[in-house]
Amino acid sequence: MTAAPTPAAPGRIGFVGLGIMGSRMAANLARAGYELTVFNRTRATADAWAAEHGATVVATPAEVGAASDIVISMVVDGDQVREVLLGEQGVARGAAAGALCIDMSTIAAAQTRAIGAELAALGLSMLDAPVTGSSPKAQDGTLTIMAGGSEDDFARAEPLFDLMGELVVHVGLLGQGETIKLINNAVAAANCATVAEALLVGEAAGIDLDALVTVMGKGSGGSAMLALKAGAMRAHDYTTLFKLEHMLKDVRLCLDEAQAAQVPFAAAARARDVLVAAMARGHADDDFAALVEALEAFAGTRLDG
Repeated sequence: MTAAPTPAAPGRIGFVGLGIMGSRMAANLARAGYELTVFNRTRATADAWAAEHGATVVATPAEVGAASDIVISMVVDGDQVREVLLGEQGVARGAAAGALCIDMSTIAAAQTRAIGAELAALGLSMLDAPVTGSSPKAQDGTLTIMAGGSEDDFARAEPLFDLMGELVVHVGLLGQGETIKLINNAVAAANCATVAEALLVGEAAGIDLDALVTVMGKGSGGSAMLALKAGAMRAHDYTTLFKLEHMLKDVRLCLDEAQAAQVPFAAAARARDVLVAAMARGHADDDFAALVEALEAFAGTRLDG
């Protein structure tokens, strides 16, 4: 098969983090013709990805920085972001002045701003651009991307965002993308827990759950979480689209933001507690739909399909 022509802009691209989301996002860039330089903590994962999609695999993020004008990072938490961008073998060790770091992980806004300030002191720019949409949308390039940072940096990155996302929004200053993402995920977690409880009430009341889901889906009780998670919860199928432990991390970060703003977020606090209980039952690596397990235990009722 003849490869697609490499796009003329925005330059040499690096990608750090080829996990559930990052591997799919990077694949969309590769399919568009970008020849990526990639790093992943587990080298075998990077090698396998490069064999499938075509890329140069390097041993450190610093080597990604040296080979790239723009580096995208998609890792688990703020400590990892700091390490891959500013650590002893981080991107900043190899990147030339003027390079742009785009962090698409979900971390605390304060961490993003601190990392951005350190990068700026080294002559590097930063955007925070967390995503929502889970792995199927990462696969087909229809994520929602919320980017914080300067207008010039956003314009530079937008051609890449357009390959990974369907809705791309420049939301404001550096860190504000993270704040919006955390609020969104807290709402999603709270809604998922509410859907689980609604199913458990229906189960205990002896009603047809197919009818309940159909009516709710067409009525005011409809939601993305109902559409995405009700079937998984009823089947107890926790095939991972978004890890429960990662959702818990995001909800905790959102509550930190709420506390700093001195605004209560009771629904998020309750969702955190449900996620903690599900973690305690061994579901950290499962999809966050597994929170239903904790609610089933509390209710003394188990969904029966």
